[in-house]
Amino acid sequence: MTWIASALSDEDHAVAAEGTIEETSREGSPYRLRLVAHDPAAYAAFYNVVANPTLWFLQHSLLDQLAEPTLGAAFEEAWDEGYAAVNAAFAHAVLDELERQPDAAVFFQDYHLYLAPRLVRERAPAAAMLHFVHIPWQEPAAWLALPERVRVAIHDGLLANDVVGLHTERWRRAFLDCCEAFLDARVEAGSVEHDGRATCVTAHPISLDPAEFRALAASGAVLEAERRLVAERPELLVLRVDRTDPSKNVVRGFEAYGLLLERHPELHGRVQFLALLDPSRQDIPEYVEHAAAIDRAARAVNERFGRDGWEPVGLRVEDDFAASVAAYKQYDVLLVNAVFDGLNLVAKEAPLVNERDGVLLLSENAGAHAELGAWAVSVDPFDVEGQARALYEALTMPPEERHRRLEGIRAQVVEHDLAAWLATQLADLDLATSTIGA
Repeated sequence: MTWIASALSDEDHAVAAEGTIEETSREGSPYRLRLVAHDPAAYAAFYNVVANPTLWFLQHSLLDQLAEPTLGAAFEEAWDEGYAAVNAAFAHAVLDELERQPDAAVFFQDYHLYLAPRLVRERAPAAAMLHFVHIPWQEPAAWLALPERVRVAIHDGLLANDVVGLHTERWRRAFLDCCEAFLDARVEAGSVEHDGRATCVTAHPISLDPAEFRALAASGAVLEAERRLVAERPELLVLRVDRTDPSKNVVRGFEAYGLLLERHPELHGRVQFLALLDPSRQDIPEYVEHAAAIDRAARAVNERFGRDGWEPVGLRVEDDFAASVAAYKQYDVLLVNAVFDGLNLVAKEAPLVNERDGVLLLSENAGAHAELGAWAVSVDPFDVEGQARALYEALTMPPEERHRRLEGIRAQVVEHDLAAWLATQLADLDLATSTIGA
């Protein structure tokens, strides 16, 4: 395979100048790497104005939280000179690779590349193309926040693929509704007819490699981090592992935990909320302010309830995946209360390796809820009161019920693993392209 990605560092730009290079994966499989260098101003507009935060915020129902939600001339310039330009560079790289290997399938990933498929299709009409979108898809009303030409171009670009994949049926239905609303496309039985061709739209939740992840959980770095955690942990541990992203809803989680401590003083000194957060997109002002709000919310709980060496909230903002996996093994309650999430792999990773029959509290707006909701305690991400009640329910749940729920999640994750997800993508693409050929 050939992996095409943006050149970000100085070293990446040096590699990009060399053309495609041969690499080897951790498992020993050979692949080709092609890095695409962009004009710095174009990439900044692409990433920091259009992709993040605008598209990310819109698709996570957060657009009204932008400091300047009115999308005027500056946004349209960023769209033309940044987002469109970067997509064109990716399309050019794909077309170069297709000249070398005409029969290769093209897999586009996520919201950064909505325009590239149409550019490729115009030059390579027979190419087999699949685009998987890893974030939520909102109903048509949400997309009205974008200029008409932008929302039309996004949906038209995606429908240049043979297959469009999303994590859940909920996101799939919303995408189909948008295609009807914005393109007057014909939708029938999960297929969209537009511009003289049919695109299959599917829903398959991504997963992980259970064997690889369990091996990671048994690695030396994780075991050392776990040893330190066990030496310091209280009787009960509430955990969240996330990025400092507004969509993850960290502040409301701390507020709910504060309500729990207010109403249940018997838990004082016995429980800690451990939040292991990876700093996210600190070049974007809204993310910087949200990180500050997270810190303020944690300090408010600690200042109100902390005593005698007990720290109710343990907030760690750093990139330390070994510590996160160690905490996965040790939590009693895992809080995943995202405002919206395309899927949320933490909800799958952590239960797979947990050793304490930990209970998953899962947002109804996380894509993983469609798959794991039967075994999780469901929470409304906007209802702080409800989250406080759910925390207490989980912390006091009978052992046999805790075990039943954890085992249900594990069985689902093991059966529907990453290999199965990839196989469905390949099968969808094979079926779509064979139908076109017939």
